[in-house]
This record gives sequence, C-alpha cells and structure tokens, in this order.
Amino acid sequence: MEEHEDDQYCFQDGNSTCKKASASTSVYTSLYIFFSLISAVTVFLNLLVIISISHFKQLHTPTNLLILSLAVSDLLVGLIVIPANTVAIMEPCWVLGEYFCPLLMYTTFLCTSSSLGHLVLISIDRYVAVCNPLLYPSKVTKTRTWLCISINWCCSIIYDAVLIKMSVNVQVPIRCFEECYFVEKDFWVNIIDNVISMDAPSSIIITLYLKIFVVARSQSRKVFSKGAATVFGVKTVQANKSERKAAKTLAIVVFNYLICWIPIYFIQLIYDSSANSSSMFLVFLPLVNSFINPIIYAFFYPWFKVTAKRILTLK
Repeated sequence: MEEHEDDQYCFQDGNSTCKKASASTSVYTSLYIFFSLISAVTVFLNLLVIISISHFKQLHTPTNLLILSLAVSDLLVGLIVIPANTVAIMEPCWVLGEYFCPLLMYTTFLCTSSSLGHLVLISIDRYVAVCNPLLYPSKVTKTRTWLCISINWCCSIIYDAVLIKMSVNVQVPIRCFEECYFVEKDFWVNIIDNVISMDAPSSIIITLYLKIFVVARSQSRKVFSKGAATVFGVKTVQANKSERKAAKTLAIVVFNYLICWIPIYFIQLIYDSSANSSSMFLVFLPLVNSFINPIIYAFFYPWFKVTAKRILTLK
C-alpha cells in the first residue's frame, strides 16, 4: 500500500504536489487517440481553407482574407498547440524539457488570442457589409484588411509576451504542468487580463452579431412589404428560409464562441494557482474552437464546396 502511495508522485522529495497519472490504460489510450484525431482534423480542415483561398484568385476578397488568416492561426493550433498540450496534460510528470514550458505557453496564448482577434475582425467586417452595404467597397479594402490582420498579429505577439512573463513560472525547476503554468498572480492582473482577453472581445462580437441580425431582419421586412412578395409569391418563402438560416448561423457562431471561451476564463478568475490538473482540461476548449472555426466560416460558403472538391480530386 505504501508503494502505491509513493508511486502517486513524480518526485519523492516530499515537497512536490505533482502526481502521476492514475487513469487506466484504456482511458489513457482513448484520450490520446481522441486528441490526435482532433489535431489531425483541425490541420486538414484549415489547410483546405488556406489552399482554397490562396489558390483561387476569385476568392481574394477582404472577408476571405480574414478567413485565410484565421485559418493560419487555427492551423498552428492543430499542428503545434494541441499535440504539445496533449502531452503536457496527459503526462503530469514534465517530460518536455526546461525551456519548452514557456515556449509551449507562449505559442498557445499567441495562437488562441490571434484567433480570437480574427473573430472580432470578421464580426466587424460583416457588420459593415450588412449595415452599410453601399459604403462597404470603399471602407473595406484589401489593403486595409491586410493592415488590420497585421495589427492583430502584432498586438497578440506583444500582449502575449507580457502575459507569459506573469503566467509562466521560470524561477524554479519545472517538474509538472501545474508548476509550469499555474503561478500566483495579482487579483487585478487577472481582472485586466479577463477584460482584454474575454469581456471586451465577447461584448464586441455579441453586440455586432445581434445588430447584424436586427438590421438584416428589418431590411428583409422592408423589401417584401413593398409588394415584392405579392408579385413573386415564392420570394416570401425564400425570405423566411433566408431569415431562419441567418439566425441559425449567427446563433451557432455566438454559441460556439461562448462555450469555448467562457469556462476557461471563468475558472482562471475564480480559482488561483492551486487549481488541480483536472481543471486544466478546460484549456482544450478554446483549442477545439480552432477545429470548429473552418466549419462555421468556410463550410457555410458555397464556394468552399466547389474549391474543396476541385482540390481533393486534384483538378
């Protein structure tokens, strides 16, 4: 019995709280397979989006450029962040080396925050397109879009570099994932981080998407209240279907965003550095968002079905 208790810890110095994995072999293997599939599918879907938009010049629009940059960020999540975090969480005894911890956390913060920034930019782009359609071509150009994309990446790089200094423990030898990431931070630092990383983006996204839905619904009613529906009776049905489809799409976007991002920031705000490793599985929720993004932002577009078919059939 004593040997079993001793085996629960990575190091037998009496000071470490790093415990070895206690899951059964079947659960352990199943989780590795599950996260590996998530990583592979994330890479495949985002790579398909990148090739589609990059190869076909007809798709080089401001909105698609935002989707392209978002796909690059999500591709890095699937290619680097998900596999590395899987090993870090599934292997509580740190096996990735002394300097890999800050690199892992910085890459994770950078990819997820830049992905979040792209969601904000896409919501702004759609808001201008729906609410100011006549001014959209002059206001939203390729040059301005690339500028916004560059600013988003630069801000993410700088902000995450500052955040990593306060979030990663580099003062003591790293022996487990908890010692790598969960360090005690000032309460106001957590508040400011949550406002910048969660509250502000979520408020912008939700507000703009609600505004988009209201304006689109109002425009639809104005158009079909002027007799168009009586002349073309089929259009009334089409308008209702279009309205329901728009509502469904926006609901999926907002719901996916909230489900993936709110839990991890709520846990970080409520709990301190004493949070156990089981709560760290919430880290994967924002990463899964990178798996869902290409489905929402690309698969809902008719052009993607055409380009994906041409690419997969090598035509």
